[in-house]
Amino acid sequence: MLFNSYLFIFVFLPIALIGWFGLNRLNHHRAALAFLVGMSLWFYGYFNPYYLLIIISSLAVNYLLSAVYDKIKNRSSKIIWLLIGIFFNLGILFYFKYYDFFIENVNAVFNAGFGLKHILLPLGISFFTFQQLSFIIDRYKGRAPHYDLLDYAAFVTFFPQLVAGPIVLYDEVMPQFANKDKRKPDITNMSNGLWLFTIGLAKKVLLADVLAPVVTYGFDNCIFLDSISTFIVGLVYAFQLYFDFSGYSDMAMGLGLMFNIKLPQNFNSPYKACSMKQLWQGWHITLSRFFVRYVYIPMGGSRKGKARALFNVFFIFMLSGLWHGAAWTFVVWGIIQGLALVWDNLYLIGVKGQGDKNEPKIGIPKLLGQFITFNFFLATLFVFRANSLADAVLMFKNMFSFKITGSISRLLPYMDVPEFYLIKQVINMKAPSILNTAYLLILILMLAVSIFIISRKNSVQIMQENNGKAKWYLAAILLGWSVISFSQVSTFIYFNF
Repeated sequence: MLFNSYLFIFVFLPIALIGWFGLNRLNHHRAALAFLVGMSLWFYGYFNPYYLLIIISSLAVNYLLSAVYDKIKNRSSKIIWLLIGIFFNLGILFYFKYYDFFIENVNAVFNAGFGLKHILLPLGISFFTFQQLSFIIDRYKGRAPHYDLLDYAAFVTFFPQLVAGPIVLYDEVMPQFANKDKRKPDITNMSNGLWLFTIGLAKKVLLADVLAPVVTYGFDNCIFLDSISTFIVGLVYAFQLYFDFSGYSDMAMGLGLMFNIKLPQNFNSPYKACSMKQLWQGWHITLSRFFVRYVYIPMGGSRKGKARALFNVFFIFMLSGLWHGAAWTFVVWGIIQGLALVWDNLYLIGVKGQGDKNEPKIGIPKLLGQFITFNFFLATLFVFRANSLADAVLMFKNMFSFKITGSISRLLPYMDVPEFYLIKQVINMKAPSILNTAYLLILILMLAVSIFIISRKNSVQIMQENNGKAKWYLAAILLGWSVISFSQVSTFIYFNF
């Protein structure tokens, strides 16, 4: 089930809210938890009932592993059970996400003929697997208590964050479910949650989905692009990706607030960053946090010298690339990000006064740092989004060929937004020759709106401010506009990861 659908907004969400708060009002908290778990499983299983077998099996095994720790006193035995837990979780992830990729490369290197399984990737498996893996590791370290099955199921399946994050930790959510003060509606949380959900919905429906056709055409037909059209495709994709994923994260946080559950912020104005290090402190924050806490620090972090610290940084970003998908494009993209972070951590050139404990040796203006960082990230997205490494190379060749062949005219018709339909019909009848000009104006308008939005305060910052009635009028308009535009319903990009 999609957040951006009539079924979710007008049926699922009202039932979930009424059931949760209604049962809690009757002092049936356990029944309310069971109801919420059931609704979350309906939400997840709506995509494909087969997925329920996977998440329930994963949940059950991890719960049993958690229970085992209370029965074992010997440290070596606990290590063995920890390794079993890690192997189980990563094994599930490997089978469903990386098996075919692994076999393809084995066949290519050894000229073998192993058959591919063409396994359907279950939605959210990367997210709920990492979530449970973090809990199992914390159980081993004695940081997390063992919860009963219903509490644990609520933690894992809570639908706002189930399929695309944020990746939550047990100590962020479990205490909130246990807090009796959070079991009745809170007008402030409900209104803020609705506002945040609306902003996220508008990002997805009115921006990301409108930009998506240009991106799809551009990357599927990169052989036809010239320098300008290639840059535009990359720029449009940078905005589409941000609005799609940050929009989902806003909606997830907003839905959590409606249930009085505060989920961690996953985006914090990354496109305002002055360095790649700063960008990653504001982009997919909970994934970076997971890798730092469960990979970087256990590898030694910065405790074993500068060279080891730089290697650790590079390694976790290479893993981050692989986490995003089973393709060499993602691996190479992760390597590029790792090298960029290594460069930033050398502190040779950069913007001074950014709150880092180390200052760069050579300072540059903040605006220049932002310009370089955004355009470097944009360039890396050619690798991230390309259908193959060969296509990524072709995109770079196109952009730096500095040739103009007029191929932008191929892109413009894909800016055919529904709101433009009547105007387009009139233009077709009266002056069809200017139709492409009209499409170009729409593209310029969309890019201008995108730049304006990312240059302002982010949605969480605005939500926390008291801006009077203006932001509520805006939210009402955006909600109505978004709902009307549901004819363009599409899945979220990070459902594929």
